[in-house]
Amino acid sequence: MFTGIVTAIGTVRAVTPTGEAQDMRLVIAAPPDFLAGTDAGDAAGRAVAIGASIACSGCCLTAVARGEDWFAAQASGETLSRTTLGRWSEGTRINLERSLRVGDELGGHMVSGHVDGVGTLISTVAAGESRRLLFGLPPGLARFVAPKGSIAVDGVSLTVNEVEDSADGFGRFGINIIPHTAAVTTLGALAHGDRVNIEIDMLARYVARLAEAG
Repeated sequence: MFTGIVTAIGTVRAVTPTGEAQDMRLVIAAPPDFLAGTDAGDAAGRAVAIGASIACSGCCLTAVARGEDWFAAQASGETLSRTTLGRWSEGTRINLERSLRVGDELGGHMVSGHVDGVGTLISTVAAGESRRLLFGLPPGLARFVAPKGSIAVDGVSLTVNEVEDSADGFGRFGINIIPHTAAVTTLGALAHGDRVNIEIDMLARYVARLAEAG
């Protein structure tokens, strides 16, 4: 589990196809203090251990190896097909967050690291010192997104401003990011047409499931 509060930005150092090129091994450069657990994002001082879960732009991956300033993770073909990871290459910048521990501050919202779909940035508009971003949603996800509800975009916990539904099942939603969020995550560098990992609020997912069953 995660909170959607990004504590570091990593950079893809190497991508190696595995498993008859259906899977992928990623080597990701990360700040040494993030891996050592000595950064401000972890007051408990937890170093990243082999087998630890790390949210990588919203996708929960397992650290299978690590060094002082890098860690390696493997992604299955299923993960590659349902997230933006299949498009990552050397130099891609990604948001990083260590897993939540019982007793940690819940600064954002409960995020599982299980991506529900891939969205697309439609527009960016200045709104005072902030930026207003409009994203397109894949079919079927708009019904899980509500104004003033929570959503994770590339692993960043955000509040939804508005949601637009469409007859063909696609939808759009808007969010605001303040200058701090733009500076400490990858969202500030997004351009028109960029694809992002979307995770809906898990409460919305279960409420919808219960409504369908009833």
